[in-house]
Amino acid sequence: MDAQTRRARFEQVAPALVEPLRRFLARRADAATADDVLSETLLVCWRRLEELPEEPLPWAYAVARNCLANAERGARRQQRLAARVAAVDPPQQSLPGPGDHDEPDPDPGLAEALGRLREEDAELLRLWAWERLEASGIATVLGISANAASIRLHRARGRLREELRKDAHAAGHEGTGEGRRS
Repeated sequence: MDAQTRRARFEQVAPALVEPLRRFLARRADAATADDVLSETLLVCWRRLEELPEEPLPWAYAVARNCLANAERGARRQQRLAARVAAVDPPQQSLPGPGDHDEPDPDPGLAEALGRLREEDAELLRLWAWERLEASGIATVLGISANAASIRLHRARGRLREELRKDAHAAGHEGTGEGRRS
């Protein structure tokens, strides 16, 4: 592929990827990290343009997920280094950093229930509910078969339902009793 064709292909594909990737990353990271990871994801898409499938969004989600994992590992390394430096030379005063003043979650019960799930289950549910991916798209993002994605999604939804039911019972609400016979 010559440089002109390559550029034309990227300019055709990239605009359709930017906003979905931005939303995908904004739900998983603070704004600055999301922007950095979006840039890194687009760079990978450019470098591996020949590998882009016919439907590039799930593939790009997988790339973004890997780039975000790299960014999180880098942040953890940086935090460990900062802790070591702080032990040797403690700072005079600490000010709140970016993301410390986040708005409250509109549905804290759902967020808490998702938080109690295994990370793999929570990610499956986010891909399904937030990114609106079908099992085949989820499979592409996670690098598994569509059948495995479908089964895991079904199980994850059941686990989330159970966590939400626990919250409802803890709050004193009665279950509907659907499907149950005494």
